[in-house]
Amino acid sequence: METTQKEKISTAELYQEIYKGCKMGGESIVNLLPKVTDDGLRSELTAQLERYEEFASRARDGLFEMDKTAKEENLLTKLSAKMGVMMNTMIDATSSHIAQMIIEGCSMGITELIKAIHAHDESDEAEKLARDVISFEESCTENMKKYL
Repeated sequence: METTQKEKISTAELYQEIYKGCKMGGESIVNLLPKVTDDGLRSELTAQLERYEEFASRARDGLFEMDKTAKEENLLTKLSAKMGVMMNTMIDATSSHIAQMIIEGCSMGITELIKAIHAHDESDEAEKLARDVISFEESCTENMKKYL
């Protein structure tokens, strides 16, 4: 028998989802920065990187307070993401294309966090942090539009 109700996730799992998403966002920016030639875009991405690191740190601290350890993405996932960035920028490294890649990454991050919030049935600091990350990624999307 199939159930239509989603499996609930714990606060620790929500923190882990935030951590994972922010680390991937930050690593993607680190991989993109060497390809960026526009100073304005470079400045935007550097600011985004700092915020992703801040959010990841807050999620890691939340896990630590629960006696949990933040888990890194596996090496294959990291290498796959890095290769994706390399392939995408080999074909087109214009500011417009890089902005599009950031918008697409933010959209994926927003989607994953919204799904995680819906599966999380508590209103707590982890959910507040997830909503802060979503708001941040929405603003990143808006900021990138001027480079399209």
